[in-house]
Amino acid sequence: MLRNYITIAWRNLVRNKTFSGINILGLALGLACSLLIGLWIQDELSVGRQHPNSDNLYRVYQRLNQNGTVSAGEGTPGMLATELKQQFPEVVYAASFSWEEPHIVTINNKIEKQTIRYVGADWFRLYGIPVLAGSSASALDVPNSVAISRKVAETYFGDAQAAINQPIRFDNNTDYQVTAVYEDLPANAEARYDFLLSWSQFMTQKDWAKEWGNSPVQTRIQLRADTDPVAFEAKIKSQLKKHNVGNSASFDVQLFLYPERDAYLYSNFENGYPNGGRIDYVQLFGIVAIFVLLIACINFMNLATARSAKRAREVGVRKVVGAKRGALIGQFIGEALLLTFLGLALAIGLAALVLPAFNQLTNKQIILPASNPIFWAMLLGLGLVVGVIAGSYPALFLSSLSPVRVLRNSLRFGAGAQVFRQGLVIVQFALSMLLIVGTVVVYRQLNYMQTKNLGYERENLLYVMAEGELVPKYETFKQELLRMLGIQSVARMQSPLLGFANMSTFGISWPGKDPNSNPNFMIQSGGYDLIKTLKMSVKGRDFSPTFGTDSSNYIINETAAKIIGYSDPLGKPLTQWDRPGTIIGVVNDFHYGSLHKPIEPLVIRLGKLYPYETILIRTQPGQTKTALASLENVYQKFNPKIPFSYQFADSEYQKLYKSEMIIGTLANVFAGLAILIASLGLFGLAAFMAEQRTKEIGVRKVLGASVTSVVTLLSKDFLKLVLIAIVLATPLAWYAAQQWLQNFEYRIELAWWMFGLAGLVAVVIALLTVSFQSVKAALMNPVKSLRTE
Repeated sequence: MLRNYITIAWRNLVRNKTFSGINILGLALGLACSLLIGLWIQDELSVGRQHPNSDNLYRVYQRLNQNGTVSAGEGTPGMLATELKQQFPEVVYAASFSWEEPHIVTINNKIEKQTIRYVGADWFRLYGIPVLAGSSASALDVPNSVAISRKVAETYFGDAQAAINQPIRFDNNTDYQVTAVYEDLPANAEARYDFLLSWSQFMTQKDWAKEWGNSPVQTRIQLRADTDPVAFEAKIKSQLKKHNVGNSASFDVQLFLYPERDAYLYSNFENGYPNGGRIDYVQLFGIVAIFVLLIACINFMNLATARSAKRAREVGVRKVVGAKRGALIGQFIGEALLLTFLGLALAIGLAALVLPAFNQLTNKQIILPASNPIFWAMLLGLGLVVGVIAGSYPALFLSSLSPVRVLRNSLRFGAGAQVFRQGLVIVQFALSMLLIVGTVVVYRQLNYMQTKNLGYERENLLYVMAEGELVPKYETFKQELLRMLGIQSVARMQSPLLGFANMSTFGISWPGKDPNSNPNFMIQSGGYDLIKTLKMSVKGRDFSPTFGTDSSNYIINETAAKIIGYSDPLGKPLTQWDRPGTIIGVVNDFHYGSLHKPIEPLVIRLGKLYPYETILIRTQPGQTKTALASLENVYQKFNPKIPFSYQFADSEYQKLYKSEMIIGTLANVFAGLAILIASLGLFGLAAFMAEQRTKEIGVRKVLGASVTSVVTLLSKDFLKLVLIAIVLATPLAWYAAQQWLQNFEYRIELAWWMFGLAGLVAVVIALLTVSFQSVKAALMNPVKSLRTE
């Protein structure tokens, strides 16, 4: 019996090649999309959870309450990790972790630009990173020590053991000794690094990191397994007040713990508490995967039902000769499973084919876990579920047909069956409408962020790092550049324009300041011609060498001016870290971070140029190529041994929204595939309707109906279904779009035309899909249509 069922299923599949091909392709596209999204979700969920001690790892965050405004962040004082480990026995390991810094690295006479991190001595034990050579306990205990990854060791020294005690020169002036080689970090690590330097070196080089009022680094700890994190958090909550930070009625600073396993996915904070993050995208694409798979299943049902009239007589004959309904259901479910597993096999091939491009787009290294039996068990389960769901309605419907009615050619499909099929089409296009609206909204928001006025002109603005001889000879470098073709102005700044959102201090004071208020200010140092080079509007003036007192003066932004409260800030006193000075300029608020966050108060001082700070260069409009050639010539004159590199301000700005760009691209792809699959389903239903109304169309043509009138007759029914889908989906789409936009402090307003455009696209696609079958039916010879079988 089973062999007979398989034979019948295969013959039906081969006999109806077009129908089978469309069905298998639709299922394969839906399954391939769901498979890729599932692998991406699995990779996202694993970040921060792959560490051996992940259940006991925590990041120490600060929660700030300033005059009732609450915020939170991972920036902490540079000495906090050491203090927590010394004072609290619950802390097994503690380590500070710096943000990335670019450096010139010389290894075996090979000069390259690399990024480095400074970490505490407990780092390897904290995260369970295998150390292949050297000691994990003492590798970073001494100054001028460096730990490198396996990749670096094998590239430059041959193997891990050979790298130990070898010298590496940083910035062409300081030799470091390799004290450890650690295993390469996994592909799904949140932060990747190949060079780690000791924390004592960081504290020696950066005196400002020793100020308890500054929060320039991250602090990570591991608690004992028997420690209650809630009780421990209560113990360290007021730790910074011991150092006179946040010790006032209107300003409060509290430390709190954030689990390492949640930090990646739940990175956004609102009013000082977690409020989503990348988990929103994980949930979003999980829903998209379900939508696409559901559309594929509905497509299968519609196509199977469209062919049901062809199978009705077969069902009648088999029932007459004694076939039971259960056997018929098993037969049709079996055929559905056969199609499903063929689609699943094709889906795996499609996924493997596009996976390299998918990885490049998402910046991941996902692989198909072909050697994992759990993966295959899940695929088997998915195939069974999809096959049963997709084949359930056709199986139940066909097995319920009366043999008498079928064999007497009196088969009519009831209103219930028709409503069900129409409902499937409405669901398909409602889901498609949601995806189309999402695509339009994401595109508009990304376009808004890319074109928004940031408060300075980022076009024709680029920067290079202050490295090598550019640091001691900056003024000479600047004057030579200004004499070159294509160069308009040059200035310097402590950090890239979009890179100092975590550089802040509570150490700002002024006469009349509320002693109970201690707001947090972003801080930055700059040089002469800074405002001129950025082309920002300013009340007052820029830093200038003609004013000898500017070394102790300040420029602030509008937000800082409002907090300070001077009616006219120009010429008024201001103190940073017991360094009194005068406000000489107030610049318009400009964005130095993501549009996800509001602009915060900023204080800029005239400071000394340190290695790896930023040199800003504004080029003449239309002369970028000439300016770059001039810049490279002058740069190589000062640094002949250092590779020349530069960054454009606008391209660096776009990197802030890399996640959103990826989401936008994926949304376009998945929305397009969902519409394609939905169109296949509509194609199937159009074929079914045309087949059911063959004789009606023949009669109408005999009575003089035109092709246009017949096409209109068949198309209007489907247009009604699509319009109903649009009406049902619009409020859901508006709500979903509004929720997503809440992630941005600066965002677009939803407009009616976005939903109108999405609806128009759905209508046009539906009409184009239906028109093929409608025109085909309208052109059919009425003699053939009315012929009695």
